[in-house]
Amino acid sequence: MPIKLDKELPALDILRKENVFIMDNKRAKHQDIRPMDFLIVNLMPTKEVTEMQLLRLLANTPLQINVEFLYMTSHESKNTTAEHLETFYKTFDDVKHKYYDGLIITGAPVETLAYEEVDYWEELCQIFDWAKSHVYSTLHLCWGAQAGLYYKYGIKKVLLEEKLSGIFSQTVKQPSNPIVRGFDDCFMAPHSRYTEVRHEDVDKVDRLEVIAEGPTVGLSIVASKDLREVYSFGHLEYDRETLDREYKRDVKVGKNPNVPAHYYLNDDPNQEVPMQWNLAATTFFSNWINYAVYQETPYQLEELEKEPWFYGYL
Repeated sequence: MPIKLDKELPALDILRKENVFIMDNKRAKHQDIRPMDFLIVNLMPTKEVTEMQLLRLLANTPLQINVEFLYMTSHESKNTTAEHLETFYKTFDDVKHKYYDGLIITGAPVETLAYEEVDYWEELCQIFDWAKSHVYSTLHLCWGAQAGLYYKYGIKKVLLEEKLSGIFSQTVKQPSNPIVRGFDDCFMAPHSRYTEVRHEDVDKVDRLEVIAEGPTVGLSIVASKDLREVYSFGHLEYDRETLDREYKRDVKVGKNPNVPAHYYLNDDPNQEVPMQWNLAATTFFSNWINYAVYQETPYQLEELEKEPWFYGYL
């Protein structure tokens, strides 16, 4: 799929070298089709890394997608330059009048904080509310999934005894659901978090169903029955080195972390990292784009506001 991006975005050169099909905005103007519009709310600290991870996966279908990035104005980024944000990112005020086929809310390293203590929580809640009438389907990742379930349904997160970090097996519980079409019965996925959402709390919401879970990770994928909301508690978007970078960062600052489970060859941080989740990742994102968005979203996106959908609160 050609993904349409600002031709100056640094990630373009890397993606081209990887033979990822990307298209700058000049070329895209000459294609007489209605591209899909996607917005990524990037809450991760190393934003340029997350940009590339998500763009690789969005580029895996034959559809043309316009991709825009949004950052939180109520949060000061310490790992991404102001110049990069001002050049390649939008603010909520910039986009609140627009409509999108798909929205991605990334994870964020704020799990141990109460939601209301996160400095951009109010701004994120505005986005959740706006999306009801301006976005067709939203994909929530890791903390973004926990935050969405808390704000929309009152489902609380639970603190784990220790950080869950590594590559873990998950089992598909709803094989007929389009979001896992093409999956094996069991699949591997990275997880990196200090908290979880419990199965029994999701079961209380009729609108939601558990799509996949695992004995160690608990919930893995949850979705609304109409796929307007998809929640992934792992990090299928992570590249091969992401957990390695996180582990070595925590070692450097003296956190004495556990070695990520089932990640390094022979569980040895000095050895290579076998890639175990790429097929599941590409299939998952392609399914979301195709079945949750492309086949259902209205041709005229303004129609979303005429019939907004509403989630219920417990």
